[in-house]
Amino acid sequence: MHDILIKINDLFQSWGVPGLALNSFIESFFLVPPPDILLISMDLAKPDKALYYATICTIASAFGGAFGYFIGYVGGRPVFNFIFRNKHEQFERVEKMYGEYGSWAVFFSAFTPIPYKIFTITSGILNMNFWKFLVASFFGRGLRFYLVSIVLMLFGETIKHYIEWVILGVTVLIILFFVVLYKKRHMFKKNIE
Repeated sequence: MHDILIKINDLFQSWGVPGLALNSFIESFFLVPPPDILLISMDLAKPDKALYYATICTIASAFGGAFGYFIGYVGGRPVFNFIFRNKHEQFERVEKMYGEYGSWAVFFSAFTPIPYKIFTITSGILNMNFWKFLVASFFGRGLRFYLVSIVLMLFGETIKHYIEWVILGVTVLIILFFVVLYKKRHMFKKNIE
């Protein structure tokens, strides 16, 4: 399986920018290598085009997420079971996350290494508000790809091995920000009552 994924990545890479767009689109609903691999190599090869590559990734990935949403919306649970064999527990976990966090669950899956494709299809199955889904996808994916490209523009080869740690660190900071914001809002409501 690993060899197949390497061949798929090489194919996308041989197509250049259209390959990056296609990789980003398909990865949002199907198992192919994440576009980050190709984005990183293209950013390092041409740092002056890094923001352009991040834009391509973001737009293509958001449209791919929308396509995944419609796969779930039209195909329902049987399609999820077909694509993600033996992942019933993942569906239930994602469903629970939607109940607790709504569109923020999509945002975090779009930004972090959590499998975004599971969330795109599940969003359609659970009939999540499409526009909230699309906005969360766009900002989550955009933040992820722009962060990678900006860090590589600034630090180049020296940081490429630590990019996952950078994404993880930013994720923790974002989560802490929203936890503090939620608690302050909750305390403010209590004081008003």
